[in-house]
Amino acid sequence: MKEAWSKEAFMMELRKVGEARYHDKHPLHLRMHEGKLLPAELRAWIANRFYYQKNIPVKDAIVLSKLPSKEDRRLWLQRIIDHDGREGDEGGIEAWIRLGEAAGIPREDMVNERLVIPSVRFAVDAYVNFCRNQPWVIAVASSLTELFAPILVSQRIAVFEELYPWIRPEGLAYFRGRLHQAPRDADHGLELVLRECTSRREQELAIAALSFKCDVLWAILDALSWSAPREAAHRHEQLGVV
Repeated sequence: MKEAWSKEAFMMELRKVGEARYHDKHPLHLRMHEGKLLPAELRAWIANRFYYQKNIPVKDAIVLSKLPSKEDRRLWLQRIIDHDGREGDEGGIEAWIRLGEAAGIPREDMVNERLVIPSVRFAVDAYVNFCRNQPWVIAVASSLTELFAPILVSQRIAVFEELYPWIRPEGLAYFRGRLHQAPRDADHGLELVLRECTSRREQELAIAALSFKCDVLWAILDALSWSAPREAAHRHEQLGVV
């Protein structure tokens, strides 16, 4: 039987997954950050990514229902509030809809998911079902892509402001909120995984879960790379989105 990694070594192994497989290295994402996406392509990314965003609190509610302590449930609950919002603070899902509006996508077309392509829906549903069917700590491990998000989000704000000025600036509020939410969430998730995964087998399962989540994010961009230029342009033409 393999000896368990120390917490420091385990954390390094988790970070290696992001260094190798996080979706910031996907060709479509690289093109986005180089300012090379056409308006129809960026709108397709926004509209399809919304299906992922709206399912994050669903995933978090599943994890919340499995957490064994009230202390951890209290902390995890904030994730759901951040996305679903509450009175006086509409939350991240509403902020993403407003990003779509700022990019020229009608609210109705965001909310009714008319622009979501089937392969994106399949990938996101697979992630939610993974979290539903796995032990809670493995589901938490899959969420640790948050470890790699803050730098990316900070870069994305600058990229959108400079290279896609046709997106109204108020649409970037979602990303600004994630600058402080993602590090907080990542710290709590990492604490749980480091605390609970004490055997080498558990640690390897956590790494596999994080790899799976990276695959989900990569698959979304793969789907858009193949389908978005044609399909988004066709759907936008049908719907009158310029």
